[in-house]
Amino acid sequence: MLLQCICASFLCESWLGIHALTTDTLKMALYGSSANLGPDTTAYTTTGEITGTGYTAGGVALTSVVVGLTGGVTYLDAANIEWPVATFIARAGLLYNASKANRALAVLDFGAEKASLGNTFRVVLPPPNSEKAFMRLTTYRG
Repeated sequence: MLLQCICASFLCESWLGIHALTTDTLKMALYGSSANLGPDTTAYTTTGEITGTGYTAGGVALTSVVVGLTGGVTYLDAANIEWPVATFIARAGLLYNASKANRALAVLDFGAEKASLGNTFRVVLPPPNSEKAFMRLTTYRG
């Protein structure tokens, strides 16, 4: 089962100061529909990870990572993630911190299986703002 989420362990680890998101090496690994990823995912795993031309186990590092704060919402942003000359099918991505024992941060469900047949496989991240960033946390504003 795949469930898009911020991983519960990441929320706890954030309070403990474990992650330095703008200086640690954050990576995204890709998974097929049979993967079991969700709130209880605590670390990168090879179980359910895809294989294919242009893909290496463990995925690729994120670049241009930024943490922002707007109107009571903190968010994480990065450049779009790419695998050039790729031939594979993926359903989800796991964002994890390779600098900190491969701890899981978030699961991104692509909504359906996405295929690349010798082209660039690109995960296009939403705009970096308080309403659409791919990872965001908000304070209650009653």
